[in-house]
Amino acid sequence: MPVITHAEAYLIEVPVETLRTDALQTFLAQETVFVEIRTDDGGEGTGYTYTIGTGGTAVLALLRDYLLPRLPGQDPRRVEAVWRDLFLSTKATTVGALTSLALAAVDTALWDWRCKAAGQPLWVLAGGAKDRVPLYDTEGGWLQLTTEELVAGALASKKAGWPGIKMKVGRSPREDADRLAAVRDAVGADFDVMLDANQSLTASDAIRRAKLLEPYDPYWFEEPLPAEDVAGHEAVAGNTSIPVAVGESMYAPGQFAEYVRRGAAGVIQVDVARVGGITPWLKVAHLAEAANVAVCPHFLMELHVSLCCAVPNSRYLEHIPQLRAVTRDEIAVERGHALAPSAPGLGIAWDRDAIDDRRKR
Repeated sequence: MPVITHAEAYLIEVPVETLRTDALQTFLAQETVFVEIRTDDGGEGTGYTYTIGTGGTAVLALLRDYLLPRLPGQDPRRVEAVWRDLFLSTKATTVGALTSLALAAVDTALWDWRCKAAGQPLWVLAGGAKDRVPLYDTEGGWLQLTTEELVAGALASKKAGWPGIKMKVGRSPREDADRLAAVRDAVGADFDVMLDANQSLTASDAIRRAKLLEPYDPYWFEEPLPAEDVAGHEAVAGNTSIPVAVGESMYAPGQFAEYVRRGAAGVIQVDVARVGGITPWLKVAHLAEAANVAVCPHFLMELHVSLCCAVPNSRYLEHIPQLRAVTRDEIAVERGHALAPSAPGLGIAWDRDAIDDRRKR
């Protein structure tokens, strides 16, 4: 039986590749917390988690002070057992964002070890449902862009073979509708346009805005309300034909179960870092599959491409390049689809020298 002999965590900061502004905030930098494990048989695994600029040192402290000391001597093959042990050991801070982010760094390292030990890529070992997934582009849809810039970005994405894009909403209702109308007029009917309000609205605001947006056939209406407002999302979903998408700001499978149970979401956007790792991510994806709900994860395309290919109910992968400064290659794209990586492990080719150059603590 292999056992974990070493576990360490460290933090780097990766600047954003382009200015990203939504209805509530500007994404200035990605704090990335890595966990590395080694086992007595020579195996190793690398996992990671992230924040968009705040809280990284708190996640690092939680890992170093409480979680990593529990790993030596544990069997890395038993990912469920290890995850549960760590979760229960931090019960006073769960369910919560910082603990879920910390758990994800360990869990992804364990899955990386497990896949390498088996000589299999993550997407195969986690299910192997398909070998590619459609991509939609978010980089041309940020809120600070002018309507003309939005249209130009959408046309460029369509010309490049992308099946869809996402644009932010959160200006006035009429301005949001006019911006969407301009994009729809430019790209035509056979192109998906997703909308994201980033939790900035009330239920009544969202219902009113959805009626203005419906004529332009958006693919979904993402996070119209704060994530804790399940009843509000239920009301919005019941008053629009636009599918409501939620998940990037939810931190436990039970939260997703409540949304699905109440019909408050038509698209699940579970984020592997924010939900606590690959182990709970798969639970959420299969929960959604059982309810006939699509999964389209948030961010982290370098890792989510494998998870999307692992499950049958994934429909889209979000394209936001953010790790190019610390990786040796990018996800493979063919005719608007991301291809599943073939290398054993998570499928991310880390540039160790670039990572070491950015280590903060």
